[in-house]
Amino acid sequence: MATPMTAAQIVAQLKKFDIPFKEFKNWKTHNRNHKGPWGPVNGFMVHHTGSDSRDQRALLYDGFAALPGPLSHFGLAQDGTVHLIGWGRANHAGLGDDDVLQAVINEKALPPDNESNTDGNRHFYGVEIWYSGSHQMTDAQYATLRRLAAAVCDFHGWNEKSVLGHGEWGSPGKWDPGMAPGRMMDMGKVRSDIKAILAEGKPTTPSKPKPKPKPKPKPKPPAFPGRGYFRPGARNQFVTQLGKQLIKRGYTRFYSVGAGPTWTGSDRAAVKAFQRAQGWKGSDADGYPGPSTWSRLFS
Repeated sequence: MATPMTAAQIVAQLKKFDIPFKEFKNWKTHNRNHKGPWGPVNGFMVHHTGSDSRDQRALLYDGFAALPGPLSHFGLAQDGTVHLIGWGRANHAGLGDDDVLQAVINEKALPPDNESNTDGNRHFYGVEIWYSGSHQMTDAQYATLRRLAAAVCDFHGWNEKSVLGHGEWGSPGKWDPGMAPGRMMDMGKVRSDIKAILAEGKPTTPSKPKPKPKPKPKPKPPAFPGRGYFRPGARNQFVTQLGKQLIKRGYTRFYSVGAGPTWTGSDRAAVKAFQRAQGWKGSDADGYPGPSTWSRLFS
């Protein structure tokens, strides 16, 4: 249970967790606070929009006649960018189960959601992920989702059990975030992945806070070595370098034994998934890196 973050504080958290974000219109003051309180906040709720449209900012910001916006606090695009939509009470959670809310507050395992008697818009931060839910979200979206949830939990001192899917809340017919038609993701696995992110920066022993060092300038991306290094049978250091960067960007499912140095179908599949996440099609998403893919991957 906590006082909601201010707009400045959430921006600071996004920067702290190295989350790419963009601000949309007057998001800092765009809310539904005139319809009821926002807070105390108790958790972070995950949704899918039900659409694969490439730009859903206006819909989330404005809403529609039956459900005015903002429809979330965050919109998560296919390339992994977080769009800040509103700050305050938002129409995203609806009514849910008071037993589920109490479990989130206590950071315990969630009970069955069999009631709709509690105002969720008051108690949860919400992210709408831009995809239909009838298939998996992009790797870039999932990588950012984990860090976004961790950023919210980190600020409030919550653990991963303060994160839930809309389908666990109790609103009738909800199954988001989805992975197939009518099928919600394994939120236990999602929470486990968020737990790992939270643990990355957790000190093992208490210590006095140290002055923050001046940020180092970001290194320039390495020069693209040439297409010939990424062809069937190629074996070189650049294949390893490429694979390590793809794993770092969240494409771990393609690498069961790690990266490089021999170019394989796993490398091509990972590159193709990354290219498609950029919105590229056809020959631009053939799984072989060129200068544009290399530059975007290492930027």
